[in-house]
Amino acid sequence: MAIDTFVENYSGTVLKALAESTTKRRPRDDARPPIPAGIQDEIRLKNRLRRRWQIIRDPALEAEVSLPQRSVTRRLNEWRNDQWSATPESLDPEDQSLWRMTKGVMRVRTPTPTLVTPGESLSDSEKSEALPDNLESQFQPVTDLLVPAVIETVDVGLNSYFMTPASETKLTNPEEVQEAIRGLKVSKAPGPNGIPNRALKRYPEQGLEAVSLLVLIFNAILLIHHFPTLWKHARVISILKPGKDPTLPSSYSFGQVW
Repeated sequence: MAIDTFVENYSGTVLKALAESTTKRRPRDDARPPIPAGIQDEIRLKNRLRRRWQIIRDPALEAEVSLPQRSVTRRLNEWRNDQWSATPESLDPEDQSLWRMTKGVMRVRTPTPTLVTPGESLSDSEKSEALPDNLESQFQPVTDLLVPAVIETVDVGLNSYFMTPASETKLTNPEEVQEAIRGLKVSKAPGPNGIPNRALKRYPEQGLEAVSLLVLIFNAILLIHHFPTLWKHARVISILKPGKDPTLPSSYSFGQVW
């Protein structure tokens, strides 16, 4: 639908503006050692070649791009190994750096167990299907029509819906959207579209044009009863229930990240 295309173009424009306005440099208080100038030059060359290949898609240029890519990877690994070799000598018990390093090394990470179903193990792709399949099996509609309470509840709900006169859709406005934007928390991670709340909170400062675009989108959603496909995506994490078998799909609850 047209609204899907509009939302995709809107999100792409915002992300492009963010990329062009974001300073690509390390903070002054970044404690990490800077990458040597020679490696940085190779990275810039590799990026230029890759951007050119993305435009013209020349197979010969693709092979040319892979050479600096391998060189950059090899030199970065060598430089990081050298940095790691020098790390133990820089640790100091007085500033807690020795303790932090020891704590990190001694921490035992709990491996993620393999989900299983009766008679078979699951691959990553099968896991992604097994978890929602388990949820679907838990949330089934009530089919026992012999339960009087169920029949009465459904009848009351349907009668109430059909007897309620239709009313005009209440649309939103710039003031309402601005108020919602002001209530956003900048500490929240962005969703799959990559637009952070910090960028959204700049909208009112840039005038009503950016807010008006959101108002148009929201009102179109309310009028045509269609939610943009791009905004239906979410990151969902599985959380093991206390005391449950971690290999069973039914042992997990789910939390939506965005």
